[in-house]
Amino acid sequence: MRLMISLFVLLLLTACNKQDTEVMHVLAGSELKDLEPYLEQIRDATGVQLAFDYIGTLDGADRLMHDSRYDLAWFSHGKYIALTQEQAKSRLIVAQEKIMLSPVVMGIKRSVAARLGWDDKTPVTWRQMAEQASAGKLDFMMTDATASNSGFSALFGLLAAFSPNPAQPDFANVDQTLLQAFFKGNTGRSGSSGWLADRYVQEQQHFDGLVNYESVLLSLNQSGELQEPLLLLYPQEGIVTADYPLMLLKADKREAYNRLVTYLTSEAFQALIQEKTFRRPVNRKVKLASEFRSGLIELPFPGTLETVDQALFMFLDQNRVPSSSLFVLDVSGSMAGERIAQLRAAVTNLTGVDTTLSGKFARFRAREQLTLIPFSNQVRDEHSFAIHDVRQDSGDMMAIRNTVAGLEAQGGTAIYDALLRAYQDIDEQYRQDPQRYYTIVLMTDGQNNQGVDFTAWRSWWQSAPAYLKRVRVFPILFGSASNDEMEAIASTTGGRTFDARKQDLVQVFKAIRGYQ
Repeated sequence: MRLMISLFVLLLLTACNKQDTEVMHVLAGSELKDLEPYLEQIRDATGVQLAFDYIGTLDGADRLMHDSRYDLAWFSHGKYIALTQEQAKSRLIVAQEKIMLSPVVMGIKRSVAARLGWDDKTPVTWRQMAEQASAGKLDFMMTDATASNSGFSALFGLLAAFSPNPAQPDFANVDQTLLQAFFKGNTGRSGSSGWLADRYVQEQQHFDGLVNYESVLLSLNQSGELQEPLLLLYPQEGIVTADYPLMLLKADKREAYNRLVTYLTSEAFQALIQEKTFRRPVNRKVKLASEFRSGLIELPFPGTLETVDQALFMFLDQNRVPSSSLFVLDVSGSMAGERIAQLRAAVTNLTGVDTTLSGKFARFRAREQLTLIPFSNQVRDEHSFAIHDVRQDSGDMMAIRNTVAGLEAQGGTAIYDALLRAYQDIDEQYRQDPQRYYTIVLMTDGQNNQGVDFTAWRSWWQSAPAYLKRVRVFPILFGSASNDEMEAIASTTGGRTFDARKQDLVQVFKAIRGYQ
């Protein structure tokens, strides 16, 4: 009887505790996943259970304009979101408080630094990095500025640094020669800061370093996974720091928000953040750890959305190394009906049709070489496009849309024959232009039943020239595609799989653009 009473009391207390806990839905940057181990601790201290949905900043800004389910937004910085709200004359952000800090800097192997004459005590500039990159002496990885906050922050740091007066930058008169020189060394791309760090670990023999959050670079140095440690470079002109503002979106959640901010900025939790995530504390009562460099110069950020957008389009269309993107598209019989319609819509969406905040940056880019390789039981007619005019109604974009509209579904599924054709095309293109950034997107809704199989393809890949082995394949899981084989293709080539079985194919195609 006593046992039954005790169990009843326990259940009653548990029910009361659940009622006392307030759930707050958070739209957040994916880099905040490293706070998940502390969510229970935050809940116990504040009575607030944080429920995260992760997304990129530009996609996040777009979603916040149309989705009212979120109580909070939490990204590495809120500058772009604030500018979009200002332009839309929206008062979505009720309050915001900085929670932690992490400057975006360059980390390079210490052996490379020694070769270039740089060390912990040598002042280094963004200009010097650009000069070494242009000379082919500095190859680095960096995320796409239109897809990830670390690349976004780095770009605007560069724009300020390469303007006539970095302290008061003129973003309309940036030294374009220096900017292009810097990005000549950006030989590895990503749409995610976390994925970029993972790929650097896997492929560190091919790269001299990477641009990322200071916290990520310090974590890599502590991970034990590097062949040699990274030297963090803090350029003399200055840097842009992620300050991770926690943004309140609903006024009626103010009390819970205040409890959260009070706890997250407390000395105890700030010390925990610094120790476990390598982010700097905003609470000045917490002593800065010895591994952090002090006295950094913070570069100004543009004050208008128009300036930011112009800079991002210039980055895509003029500054960085141009892309050669090959889309290997399954048009077998199983794609008939709704599936082929989704495929047409997904590619068409990239021709400037999508005018959302994220869609306008995902479109095909000036100087891009696009190749569409439809396949069924064999490779169908290929279509190549040299893109110059990126306007939605341009001849270049209309030609792509007309081609995609003519795709018809029929026949079997020769996945690896088509993949081999894509590599053959890249081989020919590379011999003519080795400076381009080559990627393959593979979209299939089924399993291979024609032509060579996965084993034969992988055997070919293993004997391929080094420049072809560095071409990443990004498979899209769709329909009944073999998860294991698609993952194996991505793993073999250093790519990443995207799952269109859990989200709209249009959104998947947009997300992949950050990796091309």
